[in-house]
Amino acid sequence: MDIGGWLSGVFGPYGAIGILIFIMLIFLMDALIFPTLPELFFVIGFMYDPSIEFGCLLLMAAVIGEIIGICSLYYVVEKIKVPQRIKNIADRYVNFLVVNDERLLLVNRVAPMIPFAGAFISIIDSWRLNRALFYVVIGCVLKYGIIMLMSKFFFTFFSTGAAQTYTIIFIFLVIIISFMFAFAKKRRAGLNEDS
Repeated sequence: MDIGGWLSGVFGPYGAIGILIFIMLIFLMDALIFPTLPELFFVIGFMYDPSIEFGCLLLMAAVIGEIIGICSLYYVVEKIKVPQRIKNIADRYVNFLVVNDERLLLVNRVAPMIPFAGAFISIIDSWRLNRALFYVVIGCVLKYGIIMLMSKFFFTFFSTGAAQTYTIIFIFLVIIISFMFAFAKKRRAGLNEDS
């Protein structure tokens, strides 16, 4: 199945602009509302035009969507004034982890430990929004840049059908490994809590 052709059919006259807006919205929803497996959608978007130029535009769309989603959630949580008891729970959770400042958002790219990062940025008193966004952007560029380069490698050295298959397998491996890292880190944090 030609996923790039399928995307062209779905977005019709909007073409590349439609794909970029779609990717931005996926990353926005992932940061703001619910997990969307953005890695999968990112590579599907890349399959529309597997060039580095388009990949960089996808990367910009992902970063913009992520920033809008995180900032929106941050400002919503700031307005609702979270009770101190919930802040204490969030502080304890973050303090159990190996990294407990804004750099955790960078680690979160490999081992997802912090859902709804915008809420955590607001709740944790010692975290600053501008520093947190710096790590979010760096993490997004690194993770999705590597995914883009691996996808480009597959499209350069394999036929389109094989490249799409290898890219999808690669993404599922990235997602599975990320969840395994997250599970291991949470388990280690739980064991540290008992000792």
